[in-house]
Amino acid sequence: MKLTRTLRIILLIAANIAVDQISKIIVRAEVAKNEIIPVIGEKFIMTNVENKGAFLGMGSNLSDTSRLIFLLLLPILVLGYVIYYILKNKTLDRLSLIAFCCIIGGGIANVYDRIVYGSVTDFFHIDLGGVFKTGIFNVADMSVSFGMILLLVASFRANKK
Repeated sequence: MKLTRTLRIILLIAANIAVDQISKIIVRAEVAKNEIIPVIGEKFIMTNVENKGAFLGMGSNLSDTSRLIFLLLLPILVLGYVIYYILKNKTLDRLSLIAFCCIIGGGIANVYDRIVYGSVTDFFHIDLGGVFKTGIFNVADMSVSFGMILLLVASFRANKK
């Protein structure tokens, strides 16, 4: 049975949302707030923090109204437009389509958290000393970041042709 393009898009977005939400359910149930669990020493840890802001906590000290606009309503509008765009644009290459599905899935997962919990659960942190250090992030953030990288790769590929 061959899946339609639209069904493949929906399944990929749903898979991104599901993996993120399952990981957050496990973290909320198994990791105490602000508990630090070394995964690979101090280089890679798990913790459980609630982020009222966006990526790396940006916007967490905005007023409630501004947070509603910039971290909930605006993302919903943008995600809605991107979904419309990928469903209507049949000329997108496979890599770009996968990238957009990852970005949409991660975005929806974090918006869902903001609606249901009032914040986003973050739990991964990487610190490789002076070489590389992240803020605390989650699977949805990884999905969005991976999607952005894929879009860059797809863009470079298209420019080489």
